[in-house]
Amino acid sequence: MNIAVLGAGNWGTTVSILLNGKGHSVRLWEYNENLAAEMLAHRENRIYLKGFYIPEKIYITSHIDDAVWQADMVVFVVPSSSMRQTAVTLKKTGAMNKKTLIVSLSKGLEHETMNTMTQIIEDEIDDCPVVALSGPCIANEVAHGLPTTIVAASENLEIAQVVQDIFMTPRFRVYTSDDPLGVQLGGALKNIIAIAAGITDGLGYGTNAKSALVTRGIVEIVRFGMELGAKSETFKGLSGIGDLITTCISTHSRNRHLGEELGRGKRVNSILKEMVMVAEGMPTTKSVCEFSRLHTIEMPITDKVYSVMFEDMPPDVAVNELMTRERKSE
Repeated sequence: MNIAVLGAGNWGTTVSILLNGKGHSVRLWEYNENLAAEMLAHRENRIYLKGFYIPEKIYITSHIDDAVWQADMVVFVVPSSSMRQTAVTLKKTGAMNKKTLIVSLSKGLEHETMNTMTQIIEDEIDDCPVVALSGPCIANEVAHGLPTTIVAASENLEIAQVVQDIFMTPRFRVYTSDDPLGVQLGGALKNIIAIAAGITDGLGYGTNAKSALVTRGIVEIVRFGMELGAKSETFKGLSGIGDLITTCISTHSRNRHLGEELGRGKRVNSILKEMVMVAEGMPTTKSVCEFSRLHTIEMPITDKVYSVMFEDMPPDVAVNELMTRERKSE
């Protein structure tokens, strides 16, 4: 199969290597011409996935037209903030037809619309089948060949099963779901809770606090997801609690790292300047908190993460306010 991977961050590069290993013809698009040239010269993504060889068979380009030429499948692995513009650009190439399968591995929500990534793609590109692929995946671990599981989600389970077959390996197990909304909301909202978990790490609050945070965090995610029409059981699976646990405990988690630095007293802007990759939890926190306040959805953890990042509330004060709220039943 001819596959175009759009986005050469650590996850996009990893997915390209994985698909190449299954015998697919892979074209990897990187919008930054200089980075694409460097990857071509060294066969390595030294910025986002250092130390991993990119096979010669993977075609690397900074021209999206080249990447999607005669593609049977297009895989989006771009930041959520770039998703709509990338979809618009892809549509203009004229390369899409009803047989082109589109897969989104991007996590996040569009601030203005609260759309998921597949909803954005469906807005801009007509008729093509679209599948969300999400779950507890740390790119470096997948690149190392460590056992990983993920979920392919589409309301059309037959299409999800096609993606399942394309991506499945003995070390990369793919399940299917008919709830793409829930799968993507789980992948987006867990980043908010991961920031909160990082804050507790930075404050030195220990395992008890983090365990409680993760547990109450999934309650908020389910509450929000059901309000938007997702299935509650989806959040009990890999793309919900599974992805949440991974992101809250992994030392490779960008969002947990952002929170940890906040807990240590650093300012948001200075932390972001030091980070190479995007922490999707920050814009997601803003979107979800503003939406939940507007629609009166109870999300106390999300509310405090927002207050720390956007309203300069000291992290220890935020935790204290969470702990001293009015008594209630679980």
